[in-house]
Amino acid sequence: MMRRQFIALVGGAAASPLVARAQQPALPVVGFLSSRAPEDSDHLVAAFRRGLAEGGFVEGQNVAIEFRWARGQYDLLPAMAAELVSRRVDVLTTAGGEPSALAGKRATSTIPIVFGLGSDPISVGLVESWNRPGGNATGVTLLTRLMEPKRLGLLRDLVPGVALVGLFLNPSFPTAERQLQEIEEAARAIDQRIVIAKASTDGELDAAFAALIKERVGALLVCADPYFDTRRDRLIDFAQRQRLPAIYQFREYAAAGGLLSYGVSVTDAYRQYGIYTATILKGAKPADLPVLQPTKFEFVINLKTARALGLKISDNLLSLADEVME
Repeated sequence: MMRRQFIALVGGAAASPLVARAQQPALPVVGFLSSRAPEDSDHLVAAFRRGLAEGGFVEGQNVAIEFRWARGQYDLLPAMAAELVSRRVDVLTTAGGEPSALAGKRATSTIPIVFGLGSDPISVGLVESWNRPGGNATGVTLLTRLMEPKRLGLLRDLVPGVALVGLFLNPSFPTAERQLQEIEEAARAIDQRIVIAKASTDGELDAAFAALIKERVGALLVCADPYFDTRRDRLIDFAQRQRLPAIYQFREYAAAGGLLSYGVSVTDAYRQYGIYTATILKGAKPADLPVLQPTKFEFVINLKTARALGLKISDNLLSLADEVME
């Protein structure tokens, strides 16, 4: 065999695996849009990946994920959603409540969307019905907004003689007006005085701290909101420094030192996001997938924090708790 022919044969054999790899189809891409921050969402992303894996998709093997984090700055979400849509992701998963879900819905009417939010998805215009969403979006509702009256009631049970309860509310949250209305109705029903401290930026949060100190509130309720989730440690620190009993929406607050939390299992919800995302990657249509509602709720008490505040937790409240942290 002539040397030139031998080189040509060897070169062709060596090149063929490269050609084969180049011809492999690209991995499907999930766009993950969140109004929260990556620093407080590691456990939630892990739960999302578990859900994907249950549906047969493992990141880096047969699916890719592109993350975008607004860190509580809701005005960044529309541009982030538009960017992911421009990249033609196969599914857009929106986490962190209504702000990211609505940004995704406004950015595309064709790319499938899996949302997570805290209110009725029909009332905010995401779906046509619970069982037959009818468009390009479906997902999970955590019903966090609807639990504010329950949180206020639990806080009142803990400190029945408190004269004034301070509420942290984010006016930039899409359902803030309804959120406030439901809390005010609940407060009137139990004859509880409340004062509202509004904050959607760090500067406003500092001002809210000062206002509540001036008002001499005796307890705190942090309303359900992704912005507050990104400032969780600051809120807990404020309550501890001011020696105020406080209640929050998710278990992660109690785990970080908050006194009480009541709400759905947020990690289980993110796992459901992953399962639904995998289901759509396998060909299901959002229009045919019913919006899921939570089945697991958690009332958590941090006894260590209670002792630090000099609080006695009643046997009745302890009996209601799903978890008591020592």
